[in-house]
Amino acid sequence: MEFQKLIESRRSIRKYDGSKKVTKEQIETLISAATEAPSWKNSETARYYCVLSDEMTKRVREECLPGFNRERSENAALLVTTFVHTRAGFDKEGDPDNEVGNGWGFYDLGLHNEILLLKAAELGLGSLVMGIRDGEKLREVLEIPESEIVVSVIAVGYPAEAPARPKRRAVEDIAKFF
Repeated sequence: MEFQKLIESRRSIRKYDGSKKVTKEQIETLISAATEAPSWKNSETARYYCVLSDEMTKRVREECLPGFNRERSENAALLVTTFVHTRAGFDKEGDPDNEVGNGWGFYDLGLHNEILLLKAAELGLGSLVMGIRDGEKLREVLEIPESEIVVSVIAVGYPAEAPARPKRRAVEDIAKFF
């Protein structure tokens, strides 16, 4: 698919087809693509906890997601995204390189995740990034170390809906040229 068309066709999917399951190989393909993203000093701090089994998917949905996200992620695999804190944006002594500090970890993870979302769309998979979740419960259930910041849960599955493209802001509304 042409890249511009791929960008314009990607949508947040809130309903997934229960008759088709995402495979471990497909998730590996998505994560492999995501690793091509740039990161601060090539620190590659993004981490993914991949929830594929029916039992664990049910547990994560029921224990770690509020009702609306639990419903929106039904029939999807779940990827919990984190990053290793105090690495991206920090020098070797552990001091922030600038005022953003751990913000660079969030930024880098966002770059990784956008590539993952676009790769999913290219493969005919839908996705939904969910920021409303119980981070501490996710840490407990998935044994995520304290050295990582839990950021989001991404649902990935076969779309059972085709949302319309929302209106986007014009370039002149968001950019200032000098």
